[in-house]
Amino acid sequence: MELRNLMRTDLIDEATEVVQHRTEKEKDTLYETPGIQMNEERKGRVHITHIETNEEGAESIGKKAGTYITLSVPTLTAEDDEGFKELEQQFIQSLEDIHKQLNFTAQSKVLVIGLGNRTITPDAIGPLAIDRFHEEMFHFPFETGQVVFYAPGVTGQTGLETGEFVKAIAEHVKPDLILIIDALAARNQDRLCKTIQLTNTGIHPGSGVGNARNEISHESLGVPVTAIGVPMVVDAPVLVVDAIETVFKVISAQIGETTKPSSALSVGSWLRSTDEPVNVEAIKPIFGEWAGWSSDEIRALLQEVLPPHHQQLFVTPKETDTWVVRHADMIQAGVMKWLQEDIFSSNRL
Repeated sequence: MELRNLMRTDLIDEATEVVQHRTEKEKDTLYETPGIQMNEERKGRVHITHIETNEEGAESIGKKAGTYITLSVPTLTAEDDEGFKELEQQFIQSLEDIHKQLNFTAQSKVLVIGLGNRTITPDAIGPLAIDRFHEEMFHFPFETGQVVFYAPGVTGQTGLETGEFVKAIAEHVKPDLILIIDALAARNQDRLCKTIQLTNTGIHPGSGVGNARNEISHESLGVPVTAIGVPMVVDAPVLVVDAIETVFKVISAQIGETTKPSSALSVGSWLRSTDEPVNVEAIKPIFGEWAGWSSDEIRALLQEVLPPHHQQLFVTPKETDTWVVRHADMIQAGVMKWLQEDIFSSNRL
């Protein structure tokens, strides 16, 4: 029986080969993998993952060759002004880093596309960002036509492929760069709304939710394309897998704690930890052989027992309306500052 992809993700640092190399020893193995250059650092509260892949490395991790920059603030909340400020600063720096190989002039043109369905809240980041650009366009220090903003809608609304819309606009505008803003899917609920990914490999609209449309990329348009995405949804079965694995970790840790002599000195409630690896032998008396199952095996079980329509469900945070507005505002502000300070700087000839 073919296993459905219940762990879909658009984020490269959630790709299977990357996730499986999280210990220091395993990271060394990933760093030594031919065709992959990976760097991780933290600036303030922002965790930055920078991955460069060629064709050989791309095949090993199942992603397209190119540059990927992922910015994450694990503690970010929808009301966290300081966190969004730090994220915006690193976002602007990442825009500069990912485009440093391109040669812009003061006469360059940029096309900004906001993908998504504005009537579906978690999918509305792209259109809302374009709205913000339009609201501020009279304050832009650019020549008319130098920066063009457009939200083409989705195929279900227009009847036309989104990629064809973008191609037609690009042929008319003749931009030197296309920026694509879109909502993404994650495989880890902790990444929802707290991460931004930039990549110069383009984008497959709808691919994260199993509804891939035509690719929008340098190869399809003949123009450099940078995709900017925020994960807004996660597969519902992922929550089940996460819950099962968390239960295993918590009970394993609690059993391990109670066997320590220091546990007899405890006078407060036990503080659970889910960071330690699961002691399979310790929890086998409780869960049987199931305790040793891998995530893939649990996913296979879910495919067998869950009705097909449950396997197609996606989950988004209840504060999604606030998250979408915050990210649309932040992306618009960050892109505008980058355009002014880098591409259309007075220092350019």
